[in-house]
Parts: sequence; structure tokens; C-alpha cells
Amino acid sequence: MSIHAKVSPEAKARLDQQKRVSTISSLVVSFLSLCLVALILGLFFLPSYIKESPTIVTYQGKVNPDERTETKKVTTAVERKPSSPSSNRAKVIASTAPSTVSIPVVDVNVPVQTVDFGDGEDFGTGFGDGTGFGDGGGGASFFNQSVSADRIAYVIDYSLSMKGERDALMRAELTKSVEGLPSGISYQLIFFSGPAWVAGSEVNSNFNAGTGTVKGDRGHEYKWTGKGLWNWKPVGKHQPVEWIKSTISELNRTKKQVLETPLSGGTDWRQPLDMAFTMDPPPQVIYFMTDGIMEGTDMVKLGKDLGKEAKSKGIIVNTIAMLQPQAERALFELAHESGGQFTIVEGGGKVREVKKVSDVKKK
Repeated sequence: MSIHAKVSPEAKARLDQQKRVSTISSLVVSFLSLCLVALILGLFFLPSYIKESPTIVTYQGKVNPDERTETKKVTTAVERKPSSPSSNRAKVIASTAPSTVSIPVVDVNVPVQTVDFGDGEDFGTGFGDGTGFGDGGGGASFFNQSVSADRIAYVIDYSLSMKGERDALMRAELTKSVEGLPSGISYQLIFFSGPAWVAGSEVNSNFNAGTGTVKGDRGHEYKWTGKGLWNWKPVGKHQPVEWIKSTISELNRTKKQVLETPLSGGTDWRQPLDMAFTMDPPPQVIYFMTDGIMEGTDMVKLGKDLGKEAKSKGIIVNTIAMLQPQAERALFELAHESGGQFTIVEGGGKVREVKKVSDVKKK
């Protein structure tokens, strides 16, 4: 048996109204609770998103206005194309921003080459004092001729007339010069008698038949022809001459070639110098040493012509006469025309520098 209460319409309406009020109240309370939770979470995480710009504090030390920056002068011994000194060189770099510090510009001393041979400038500060070795770049010394350059070629007489004291002096001094080459510069050695060849090549000459063969390190052969001990010429093109970088291994290999290459044949100046002149890029300085002349040739004229050709290519030729007075005047003219130095090696290895034409033989 069940009992059912009958609700009047008025009571039902009140119940429905109370139900609506309760629902609305629940929604409002829920919304406020969510807002409160969001506010609490915001208080925790909001500071991590706020980036505060740091304050930069600078400090400038006391600057003494009387201080001066000492500028080291750079000197060079080899100038391809000397230029006249400028009278409006800037000493400091100016800025529109105020500053208490001036930046000096390096003062480069560019000497002007003189055309007067032996006046003291070409052989003193330009070559002989050795200033270019520590500050400028590469350098070398050979029979008391000191130079500063990045590309140096040695053109050396290996003819049979060098036998004896000349040969001993040449090999000792050439070995010493190669040992003293700074690391990283470019160098090369060209030897000559009748034919001319790059150091390290295999040479076979028959002076009676007037024929010769040079075999390079890559096995390529270069033919030569001549008459007796002089006037030798290549059959076709010269053996190409490439630069070597002065590393320990290369210098050791070169010294071995200097000591082991045998003497042979006669003497011809033009061909080995032509090989050096055609190097790419050309040498800045050539050391040319010989003990002989070419019979039937105007050697003074040849020396002048070779010197002028060298100068036109921007090459300085330093010459050394090895115990041979007859070659002195021609070697003097070759050095003079190209702007180089000339020295004479006398008995016992004594080296004499020559600056005046009156101090050499006229032949």
C-alpha cells in the first residue's frame, strides 16, 4: 500500500522557482571559484614572463692627454714600382663622435730608387742593413748581399771552370744561404753551364757533338744544342721553372741538390736568366753568380741588355764575380741597370762590394 501526496499548483510553482534560484546560485559560485583559481595561478607564473632590462654600467679610465702612441715604421728593401712620398698623409683617423683617443696610421717609409749607382742609398739602407728580415717578410743573404723579398731565385754557375776553390766557396755559401731562408717564402735554384736546368734535374751534355738533354723531376726531357762551351740554346721551349715554398723538407732537399750536382761543360749567361725572367710571378730578386764569360760576345753590352730587361719586369739582379776579373765589368753593368748589388769574391773567400765603375775591370 502506497501513499501519494497531491501537490497544489501554488506549491509546485514555488518549488520550481526555488529550483531556478538554486541553479543560478550554483553557476555564479562556480564562476567566482574559477576566477579565484585563475588569479592565484597568475600570481605564481606572471613574474617569470616579466623581463627586466639590465642596467649597463660603464667605466672609463683616466686618459693622459700627453700620451702618444709610438708607431713602428715598416721598411721594405724591394719596391716593384717606387712612388714619390705624399705630403698629405693623414696621421690620425677622425670621427664625428667625441673621443679622447686618436688612432695613429702606420707610417710606411717608401724609399725612392736612385738612378745613380753606388751613392750609398741602394746598398746601405735598401739592401745591406737587413732591416727587412724581421719586420717586412722574407729575406736572404748570399756573399754578403742581404735582401728582403718574398720571391728569390738563385742562378748559379755549375761549369767545369768552377772546379777547385771556386766550387768549394760556392757550395758552402749557397748551402748557408738556403739554410737561412725564412719559412714560407718562395724560392728556386737554376744551374747552368752550357745548358740551363732547374736544380734536381738530370743533365747529360756532349760538348763535342753540341747536344744536351735535361730531364726534369717529372720525367719530361728538354733538348739543347750549342757550339763548344758557349752559345747554347734550347730546342723548343725552356724547362718550366716553378716556385718552391721554403719548408724544412724542401730546404733539406735543396741543400742536398746543391752539394751533389756535378759540374759540367761551359758557360752561357742568357739562357738561365731568361728562364728566371719568365717565371710566373717573376722573381723580386735574382742572385746571379758566375766565374766566366762567353768568348766572342760583347759581355758589357750583354750585361747592360740583361739588366734593362730585368728592370722592365720589375726584377732586381744581384751579381757575384767568382774569382774572375774578366767578368767584373759585365756583371757590374747587369747589377747597375737592374738596381742591384755587385760583389767580387777574391782568393780565400774574401768578399768585396763594388759601388763605382772605376773599381772594376773594363773588359
